[in-house]
Amino acid sequence: MEAIPARNPRRWLILVVLCLSTLVLVVDSMVLTVAVPTIAEDLGASAQDLQWILESYMLVFAGLLLTAGSLSDRFGRRKMMIIGLALFGAASVIAMLATSPEQLVVGRSLMGVGGALVMPSTLSILITVFDEAERPKAIAVWSAVAMVGLVGGPVLGGALLAQFWWGVVFLINIPIAILAIVAAMVLMPESKGPWRKADPVGMVLSVIGMAALVWTINELPKGGLGHQSTRISLAVTVVSLIAFGVLEVRSKSPMVPLALFRDKVFTGASFSLVLLTLANGGLMLVLTQYLQFVLGYTPTETGLAFTPLAVATLLFNAVGASLVAKTGSRVMAVLGLLVIASGFALLANMTTDSGWTVLAGAMVLMGTGAGLTMPAAMGAMMGAIPDEHAGVGSALNDTIQQAGAALGVAILGAVLSSTFTGHMPADAPNAARHSVGDAVAVATRTGDGGLLAATHRAFTDAMSASFLVGAAGVVGAAILAAFLMKGKEAPAVGTGSETGTAGPLATDAALPVH
Repeated sequence: MEAIPARNPRRWLILVVLCLSTLVLVVDSMVLTVAVPTIAEDLGASAQDLQWILESYMLVFAGLLLTAGSLSDRFGRRKMMIIGLALFGAASVIAMLATSPEQLVVGRSLMGVGGALVMPSTLSILITVFDEAERPKAIAVWSAVAMVGLVGGPVLGGALLAQFWWGVVFLINIPIAILAIVAAMVLMPESKGPWRKADPVGMVLSVIGMAALVWTINELPKGGLGHQSTRISLAVTVVSLIAFGVLEVRSKSPMVPLALFRDKVFTGASFSLVLLTLANGGLMLVLTQYLQFVLGYTPTETGLAFTPLAVATLLFNAVGASLVAKTGSRVMAVLGLLVIASGFALLANMTTDSGWTVLAGAMVLMGTGAGLTMPAAMGAMMGAIPDEHAGVGSALNDTIQQAGAALGVAILGAVLSSTFTGHMPADAPNAARHSVGDAVAVATRTGDGGLLAATHRAFTDAMSASFLVGAAGVVGAAILAAFLMKGKEAPAVGTGSETGTAGPLATDAALPVH
């Protein structure tokens, strides 16, 4: 009888390195949102400059994810992660020392390259180091750390900006990146897939298609398809991604194995998570405006207000991971998604008088649901990816989520904007009819209490409409999970080799993510 390979004895220390690598990316993204006003003032950045400062990272990151995942499978996942961390840290120095908006855009773009190299490697290393029995727990820890960064980023940023200059939001990346690099070199085994023929055309098409997709999604709410630049970017998106899909299906050695979608578990988990990220993508956007413009919170207080969401997610991540082996991935994913939908429903019933207590209750529900859902859905999805495609499979998961989150911001943002305009009084000044921020500014400047009250009511009504759309998306995700996530469940015990390659992952999951 063939001996079962021992689990990697350093796997939990390796998880710490992966969490550090993820944390630096998440914290940086969230901290920057707090620093934008100060950056605009100190660098003399225009609105267009600020757009490029914020979006340059996202465009490069989303565009390079699939290519980075493929490179990590080809040349080594640890190697790509270390290179990405080094580049991210060096680019943070450029951003920190920037004296003009253009220099900051260059720094942010290079940070996007580094982030794209790091992100797929973290999850692909995780699924090769941890076997199917322990993978839900590892994913729970990994996603919990990301949640801490998501909520803690603005709080940390507000505290640092109160004492230092805006460059400190990039300075904090450097020691974390250095620590993660050293730990990776000492603790982490290298893993890679079998050598495959390069797919340069696929790489180019994926970069162009994904970058154009994110750009189009970001631009659509600003002027619809009325702008020629938006129509051009949409055409580039469609042509590039269709060409990419055709090429990958026909290729004998595809960069992205689209055959993964033949596996119903992979498809059900991935598209359920797409709908979930779509719904959650607009959550922070809408609630941040509600807290600041309706309840009058400062940016730091806004970050602290999301604490119930973070705490509930942390607690129920552990619960969800422990229950997966008993109930199965499908049951936990569906249950968690329905709990999240109930949180959206509670948010949709908020009024101008509801205040933070009702909001905290809704966030606890959503954090509970996320904690139950994520280990189950991500564990099932990543377990369907063969070992040789771990890097690009992880990148496919990240890419789908990026697109879902961006689409969520666009859709919920469009619903919010149009509903807000429709609920504003007909006699309201034109400058106050399209944005809650502009409306509050006009009301404050003119001392018009009636306009301010009407603005709050209109925004709350618009927020309710947005959250109903979010609830519908999450219910749709639950339905997909219920019908498609049928298949093998995580075994009671698993395997994992000293080199970090999980046995069943490479053999049982041969081809058919989030």
